[in-house]
Amino acid sequence: MSPLHSTSTRSVLHRGGDHLAGLNPAQREAVLTAAGPVLVLAGAGTGKTRVITHRMVELIRRGVPPEAILSVTFTNKAAREMHERMQALLGRRVPSRPTISTFHAYCVRVLREEIAALGYPSRFVIYDRGDQEAAARKALRDLKVADAALSPGDLVSQISRWKTAGLRAEQASEAAEDDRDFLAAVAYRKYQATLKAAGAVDFDDLLLLTLQLFSEFPAALSRQQKRFEHVQIDEYQDTNDLQFRIVAALVQPHRNLCVVGDDDQSIYGWRGAEIRHILQFQQQFPGAKVVRLQDNYRCTAQIIDAANHLVRHNRGRHEKSLVAHKSGAPVAFKPYPDEQAEAEGVVREINYLIQHLQVPPGDIAILFRTNEQPRLFESELRRLRVPYVLVGGQSFFDRREVRDLLAYLKVLAYPHDEMSLLRIINVPARGIGEASTEKLLTRAVKTGRSFWDVVPDAVAARDIAPRTAAAIAQFRELLDDFRARLAAPGAALSAVFQQLIEAIDYAGEIQKQYKDSSLQAARTAVIDECVAAVREYETRAERPSLAEFLEQTALAGKEDAFGEHPETERPGVRLMTLHSAKGLEFPRVYLVGLEEGLLPHQRSVDADSDAAIEEERRLAYVGVTRARDVLTVSWAQTRMKWGKRRETIRSRFVAEMLPDGGG
Repeated sequence: MSPLHSTSTRSVLHRGGDHLAGLNPAQREAVLTAAGPVLVLAGAGTGKTRVITHRMVELIRRGVPPEAILSVTFTNKAAREMHERMQALLGRRVPSRPTISTFHAYCVRVLREEIAALGYPSRFVIYDRGDQEAAARKALRDLKVADAALSPGDLVSQISRWKTAGLRAEQASEAAEDDRDFLAAVAYRKYQATLKAAGAVDFDDLLLLTLQLFSEFPAALSRQQKRFEHVQIDEYQDTNDLQFRIVAALVQPHRNLCVVGDDDQSIYGWRGAEIRHILQFQQQFPGAKVVRLQDNYRCTAQIIDAANHLVRHNRGRHEKSLVAHKSGAPVAFKPYPDEQAEAEGVVREINYLIQHLQVPPGDIAILFRTNEQPRLFESELRRLRVPYVLVGGQSFFDRREVRDLLAYLKVLAYPHDEMSLLRIINVPARGIGEASTEKLLTRAVKTGRSFWDVVPDAVAARDIAPRTAAAIAQFRELLDDFRARLAAPGAALSAVFQQLIEAIDYAGEIQKQYKDSSLQAARTAVIDECVAAVREYETRAERPSLAEFLEQTALAGKEDAFGEHPETERPGVRLMTLHSAKGLEFPRVYLVGLEEGLLPHQRSVDADSDAAIEEERRLAYVGVTRARDVLTVSWAQTRMKWGKRRETIRSRFVAEMLPDGGG
């Protein structure tokens, strides 16, 4: 131990066990278990971050050099929070600090030092999604593969899945299940060669190449093993196979590994997380000590009871039961006649809380399962001018498909809206290329005439081909036809909109753009939601008009005080998916859409798999435990689906939250 470190350690030792004050017995046990493998099962709201930071202080107090401690988490936000807490606990007198980072940041550090062994420069470039798609496009072009067979975006997604599974380019063909996969495997090799030639890696490479380095170069692994005497992993239930193998290699000599997590909150199986890592920790690390943190300091007893009743229906879990330390209002279970009534009821109650009880909007969250669900709630929040923030995703009205279809409506309502026209003139593709539209736009600007008016002159000047002019004329006829339909007496806006979508075959466009069937289904659902939005406007408006509908949707603009805003401290009711809500908490939570097919999701229901339903149940559990004081669970008894109103089945999870099974 260096004199400097000795002095620093004495400054921590001088404070003795002060850092243990305020810890409950289970937290203290986890902090004081300083050697060997330790599994800390930290239920929701049980103070896991506190345990992780105090355990690092305890290790330093016992003489472990701070720089010999590695603490890994999954998000930069969590890493920053740990840094801040360590700063507060250690003060400024300790010159060195533990390494606190995400998995990917740790791997970057390793690769900067060691990647030359794999034939890459130490100053490698990390490609973003745009760079990846450009490399994929080059690989496919070299192989003379058309987009219709395999698009660059689909190739990048497939390569990511293979890399997450630990498959390098030369191994992917063995995993190919059909001709398309085999084509992707060949392109993967080209793609990876392109990256390596450019001295670049992608995000998935950070893990995959680190594991390759540890596997093929024992000296490099040894250097990393000697650097850290103690390793801690937060959110261990979210680790994928690559991360597990990296950690197992790193701690092999000393086995000083402390993992903190909650199997009941393992909700990322769809992106490669393996719940078996936390369930089988004692088999993978024999002799491991298990500490259960079950004292919940977040939620009321009523909310905790619902959470405990729900999650006990899962078989694949560590036995534990959260204990609350405060009481509150009963959990409210509310059925509504339909999805519109649910949105209106929830938002009306929220508006009352804000206007009459002075509840801050930011204290309220509406949580949902799918990205399509918030649209109704957004519309109601706008209508009542309740400020809100859509967290962890685009506003419904900012989605590509929605913007495309709204652009069609804008062109119908405002024939001179050339920005909207340029967006849709070749969507779906109709033989009017970008070069032709640019020439027409340039001519229109120069002559001060409309886009449509310059087409004959452009043909005469041979700026555009006759067949392009014919396609433009046909498109204009389509627009004129639908303007006439809208102007017809008694015309229903939603019905004409539906006819337009069918006439342009936008569903076919989705089929072309997305090869994955689940993505196609999700994007097609967005079309249905667009039509539903127009239909609901019609039922609400005294004298429905296209112009008024477009005016209302424009309230989502960036300068508007009501609508989507960047995820900042700006006040507003939080709308977010259950996946986005993990790690957050709110005084009041509305858990909406508790119906079979939504939560649990239809994919999991169709899979007829206990594992799939159990992950959905964990997702519901995460939703329940986001609420500190008040929880409302709701569902619609009927819902529009495939153009018809259909009865729903209340989610099985509602009954499971009740002590009597919902009898």
